[in-house]
Amino acid sequence: MTENEETIESIPPSSKTSPNTTMPKNITLREAIDLGEYNPEYLSIFPDWSTLSKTIQWNYIKKALDIRERQLMQQWSEVSNILDFRLKPELKIALKNIEINRHKVLDDREKLLLEYSS
Repeated sequence: MTENEETIESIPPSSKTSPNTTMPKNITLREAIDLGEYNPEYLSIFPDWSTLSKTIQWNYIKKALDIRERQLMQQWSEVSNILDFRLKPELKIALKNIEINRHKVLDDREKLLLEYSS
């Protein structure tokens, strides 16, 4: 590592921020959705979010959920198509983690559907 590079461990705790407390720099609500961010708590940091009706919020969340699920399926495909897969046991762990994340997205979809349908 060169002296100009910083790792997450070398950043002082006071400069680490939670996504729930600060507005992301140079990103809009639409871009966050297009990148697969579906957590309503995170999306609420964007000023536009509070002006949207619950129906529109749900449509944005649903779109982000679809994108996130597609991203995970693509990651799974890329990992499983790596040459000499059977010789690299760490790839099985990566696939398992991707599957866990996909199941979390599916569970979140159900919870959010219940929350936004009422």
